[in-house]
Amino acid sequence: MVVREKFHADLKILREKLLEIGRLTEEALAKAIEALQTQNVDLALEIIDGDTEIDQLEEEINDLAILLLAKQQPVATDLRRVIVAIKIASDVERMADFAVNIAKSAIRIGTEDLIKPLEHVKKMHAISIEMLSLSLKAYHEEDLTLAKKVAEMDDEVDELYGITIKELLNLAKEKQEAMNQITQLLFIARYLERMADHTTNVAESVFYLVKGKRYDLNE
Repeated sequence: MVVREKFHADLKILREKLLEIGRLTEEALAKAIEALQTQNVDLALEIIDGDTEIDQLEEEINDLAILLLAKQQPVATDLRRVIVAIKIASDVERMADFAVNIAKSAIRIGTEDLIKPLEHVKKMHAISIEMLSLSLKAYHEEDLTLAKKVAEMDDEVDELYGITIKELLNLAKEKQEAMNQITQLLFIARYLERMADHTTNVAESVFYLVKGKRYDLNE
């Protein structure tokens, strides 16, 4: 195989690994909210154990990207493809960490009765999952319209986050005995809000890949 063909074959592997880490992270986040809702400690532990696979995959992406940079010394669009892969892998791995954090919060809440329905948290989670899915599709298809849509959805998560925080802080005044659970739910809301921010970072990386310049989509 000639050098150029080998390079593009490795780029394809890099892309496939990136999509795989995204799939595993989506799965972990879905399980995390299920563990919270059903108060399933075993499922929460499964998420924590599964994070090792995601961490390993990020290492493989970074190692392959560094190898491509060192051996092939790509320029222009090809260089951006490698840089973007490293950046997106980092953002997605951070989202997987949030899934682990949610699982740990679910374990800390345990089986005690939930102090309120988790409607806003579930909605934040649903939007965040959709954002992640769309951002990876935008990356795969190099679709700027999808990337822009992801960034716009972040505003909705921010709004829900504000509402959730206010509700929980008001509950804290009334139910001092439930402070452990309230604290964990505050953490979970924050994890979901941060997840949306990292997904917006992925959308920005797609813009950089396609346009060759950086855009702040959170403005």
